[in-house]
Amino acid sequence: MTKPSSPPTVLVIGLGGTIAMTATTAECAAKPTLSADDLLVAVPQLAATGIVVTTQSFTAKPGASLTFDEIEDLAAQLRAMDSQGAFDGFVVTQGTDTLEETCYLLSLLYTGETPLIVTGAMRAPYLAGADGPANLLASVIVAASPQARGLGVLVVFSDQVFDAARVRKIHSTSTNAFASPDTGPLGTVAEGRLRLLAIPAHKPLPFSAATARPARVGVYLASLGDDGTLLAPLLEQADGMIIAGFGVGHVPATWVPILQEAAERIPVVLASRTGGGTTLTQAYGFDGSEKDLLDRGLIGAGHLDPYKARLLLTVLLRSGADCSAVLAAFAPAGTTPEGRG
Repeated sequence: MTKPSSPPTVLVIGLGGTIAMTATTAECAAKPTLSADDLLVAVPQLAATGIVVTTQSFTAKPGASLTFDEIEDLAAQLRAMDSQGAFDGFVVTQGTDTLEETCYLLSLLYTGETPLIVTGAMRAPYLAGADGPANLLASVIVAASPQARGLGVLVVFSDQVFDAARVRKIHSTSTNAFASPDTGPLGTVAEGRLRLLAIPAHKPLPFSAATARPARVGVYLASLGDDGTLLAPLLEQADGMIIAGFGVGHVPATWVPILQEAAERIPVVLASRTGGGTTLTQAYGFDGSEKDLLDRGLIGAGHLDPYKARLLLTVLLRSGADCSAVLAAFAPAGTTPEGRG
């Protein structure tokens, strides 16, 4: 007689955000007040899955107020629980304002095989059509699925599963607010199970060591007619800078001497402001083109968008990486290992 297997176990960790918000004034101005336990009460369908769910309330903040140090502390806790084999899956609920950034930061800091799912909601629980319960249910199902094991950090939203390195928030209010412009979703949740269609092409290099060094890394967006006057003083104060360039990595010609001088002192990474596609390495050769800037010492971000590039550079600098280590880390992260970018 075969011994029955034990049910899968999933830990839901609450960080706050819209999914945990209630109306606190007559004008319905929402604030995060619900605990992780409160979130489970709104999802009675979890009982039918057979998954054993426990909870932890880590913090109660809007997504915009989460900090780098808090996410690093969370990653350390998750690494410890993964090494102990305490759960079959983890789900983190948080605000969507920064979800596309925290999921990628977690993918850099969390080294475990246990699935780690990040989710949230666009509509607060007191609003008609609140999406939090459905997102939480789908996330728990994915977290408990053996198919998700070893895939790194995933985002589950509107029954779609996304790679943390590729997902973007593409709408400010829609419940279908997340997408991966370049790759599309990795899979879906249907009929109560994960239907995996693809796996991430690249897993970020893990940074499990403490990243205690201070590092100020900015993002500066290229825009029509900007002569670089505002950029120069920012570069003087930064430990690293992400340039969100036009198209495949272009900036105004007036920026070139400013960026070249900065790249001799600090890592300057060239990303695209478009939200999809990649920076190139040699398609254009004019002053301020991608080839010109790479030749002057900038580092290509490849497929990483400016916000995720900022997180990777911040982790590298906080870990004590020098410029050669930064260049080596960005090559595979940008999916261009064979080129300079």
